[in-house]
Amino acid sequence: MTDSGALIDLSISEAAAALRRGATTSVALTQATLARIKETEPTLQAYATVPAELALAAAERADRELAAGQDRGPLQGIPIAVKDNCYSKDIRTEVGSKVYAGFLPDYDATVVAKLHAAGAVLIGKTVCHEFSCGGSDPPTRSPWDLSRFPGGSSIGSGVALAARSAFGAIGTDTGGSVRIPASINNLVGMKATYGRVSAYGVVPLAWSLDHVGPMTRTVLDNALMLRAIAGQDPQDVNSARVAVPDFAAGIDGGTAGARIGIDRGYFLYPGVVDSVRAATDGVIETLAALGADIVEVNLPELALTRETLSTIRMVESASYHRRQIQEQGHLYSPGTRATLEIGQVIPATAYVAALRARERFRTAMKALFKRETLDALITPTIPVLAPLRADVWQPRADMENGETPTDGFVHHVYPANLSGQPAISAPAGFSPDGLPIGYSLIGRPFDEATLYRIAYAYEKSQNWNERQPPQAYPTG
Repeated sequence: MTDSGALIDLSISEAAAALRRGATTSVALTQATLARIKETEPTLQAYATVPAELALAAAERADRELAAGQDRGPLQGIPIAVKDNCYSKDIRTEVGSKVYAGFLPDYDATVVAKLHAAGAVLIGKTVCHEFSCGGSDPPTRSPWDLSRFPGGSSIGSGVALAARSAFGAIGTDTGGSVRIPASINNLVGMKATYGRVSAYGVVPLAWSLDHVGPMTRTVLDNALMLRAIAGQDPQDVNSARVAVPDFAAGIDGGTAGARIGIDRGYFLYPGVVDSVRAATDGVIETLAALGADIVEVNLPELALTRETLSTIRMVESASYHRRQIQEQGHLYSPGTRATLEIGQVIPATAYVAALRARERFRTAMKALFKRETLDALITPTIPVLAPLRADVWQPRADMENGETPTDGFVHHVYPANLSGQPAISAPAGFSPDGLPIGYSLIGRPFDEATLYRIAYAYEKSQNWNERQPPQAYPTG
């Protein structure tokens, strides 16, 4: 297997199998990925930096180890991209900001260290919004439609995966930034339970809401990545002391008997566009046909999530950046600085009220899952299709209250961030214009395995994940 086009189309599990039967090498996978980056980057700009020499050296090491019988697991020798807010020793880490221009960390974030321990090849650092705040306009473009918004602060990771310039990627999710780009780019993104994956060495957005998670092109690949990066970390005070299972074990167990809730009043409300509603209904119907029990539920406390999470995020972000803005405020982009400074004027009483509202919401979610004996809640990942970039950064006069099309995204993704429960986004189909649509499953704490099992069953009944974006990208 030497054709570079064939190599970059492999899933992680397929590439891992090919490596072990001698059908390819890590060097060949890495060279094919670097060639793809060279082909797509002039237009897509998914990467902040690509340490090609270090990647090839890691690939050579992986090949030597595999040849010697030293098997580190399914990520060994696989090119993986990492969001540029994760520290990587001696590799430029700028977090999309002039404040960190040229910064070379002297240690790895735990997630990066775990990837190295698993034998993965760090192929590059991916573009993100400045400090993951969303107040900047990165140059990254969607491979599905260059005029469309590529989705969330983990944009580079999503675009790289969709464009086949990485086999897997790491993103972060404080308010949907793993799941939103996954949905927009026809990918699988997992925001695991809060504390499941260490955030040590990751530049925070809001420490009590931040999650680090894997993005992949298949459900099985995602399960493999999560096992490699999860686990208790003494360097992260929020890291959970919970054993890490083999998430891929039993993934093909089907959905018979699974109880899946749907709150139609909240998640399929009038703001959901027709194609997204139809795709979500299609997923629900398919899961029911596969044996799942679909349960109609109502959770009034969902109405708390947007204001509650926004308050917590803004205050915690402002706290982290306060001194840096005082000393280097001129280096922040105006949008990011304005977003952070809003948090500085929110009173402490509002922050405390938001923390109390979060506990009320968590209690309500726990009670709902127990009362209805749910395995998961199902939702559209986001209520709309990928909007035009021009509408995101320059809202039209006819938009209500000056809101942008992305403001509605949070309606669907915030609940899982606020409760800390695991949530996966996976492909649900396409709009008539060929834009990807994602659905999401929210599960019980530390029960990511059930979400993988349900999502895997749906994936095997369809072929959405096999569809690729256009292969030719005009320069400019």
